[in-house]
Amino acid sequence: MFQPSQDRARGFTLIELVVVMTMIGALAVFALPRLLDTEMWRLRAFSDDLQSQMQAMLRLSLVQRRPIVASISGTGASFAYAAGGALGTVSCPATSSPCIAESAVRTITFNHANSGSSITSTAAAMPVTVSVGGFSQAFVLENETGLFYASP
Repeated sequence: MFQPSQDRARGFTLIELVVVMTMIGALAVFALPRLLDTEMWRLRAFSDDLQSQMQAMLRLSLVQRRPIVASISGTGASFAYAAGGALGTVSCPATSSPCIAESAVRTITFNHANSGSSITSTAAAMPVTVSVGGFSQAFVLENETGLFYASP
């Protein structure tokens, strides 16, 4: 009958344990703070929500054949029918307000005068930058079409 040799060591060597502990320490120092920094994730979610709401309001104005005005300020965006009646808001995260870099309130009217075109308050393509701390995402709001997209 075969019996295992008693001189064969089992377990980890000291070098293996030190290498694993060093790797865990490096992850704790460099990777963990980035994963736990929820502020960046909140701002990314806000910018995605802002983009989707702008596109939704453009579609809604065209489908309902009613002008919709979007007002963009440092603390977010609000949407209402041109003739009156609020549609909703997209607000910056509470911990990072204001989060839109441009300070003045600017507007865009989707489906202006039921023409299908959009008019910005600047009468040109309007930049919108979501920016706080190390996070920055630039968008462009096109005059005439109302298209809202992330700029490269």
